[in-house]
Amino acid sequence: MQVIFPLLMILLSYVIGSTPTGPLIVKLKNGKDVREVESGRTGGTNVMRAAGFWAGLITALVDMLKGSAAVWLARALFPAHPWVHVFSGLAAILGHNYSVYLFERDEDGRLRTHGGAGGATTVGAALGLWAPSTLIILPLSVLIFYFIGYASVTTMSVAVIAIGIFAYRAWIGASPWVYILYGVLAEFMLIWALRPNIRRLIEGTERMSGFRAKRQREKQST
Repeated sequence: MQVIFPLLMILLSYVIGSTPTGPLIVKLKNGKDVREVESGRTGGTNVMRAAGFWAGLITALVDMLKGSAAVWLARALFPAHPWVHVFSGLAAILGHNYSVYLFERDEDGRLRTHGGAGGATTVGAALGLWAPSTLIILPLSVLIFYFIGYASVTTMSVAVIAIGIFAYRAWIGASPWVYILYGVLAEFMLIWALRPNIRRLIEGTERMSGFRAKRQREKQST
């Protein structure tokens, strides 16, 4: 197999992942620029803050689809080359986090781009690698979010769960070992994107939600 075609597939996956779903939905909903709201990220969580629950949910679903579409296309075109599937999924996450459509120059003239943290696209690419993975990742993520209470921790947990799923499937011979690499590299990408949140977690200033936040509010009201 010529290397040029897999590389083109990976590049196309980056372009697919770059589709600025969140900014488009927020702009259509209320005319705001989601990059100027709260964290400035373009994923479902920040879109929810900028334009409401349904806008955030639709953004998350489309962001998942971007990861799935990239992997499905890679699997259709290169069925015998699982490493292309893996890097196409990773390229979609990279595109979501650092969109080619959202490049701009800052006040110092430096080129920068915007994007999300990559959680939904990570789930979507895992779905593309093995569809039932979402039946494990999503429920566990909901439980983690509810009981731990941090969206950033929930996002980082997605790739950890994917590592466990693909490690087990590789162990029983149901999927290629290289699929584990997807989870490992995706986790590094999520951690890199969530550096500010990790700093706030360490400082104890990260926004809390779910069960723990409810208990905290109850304690403060008594």
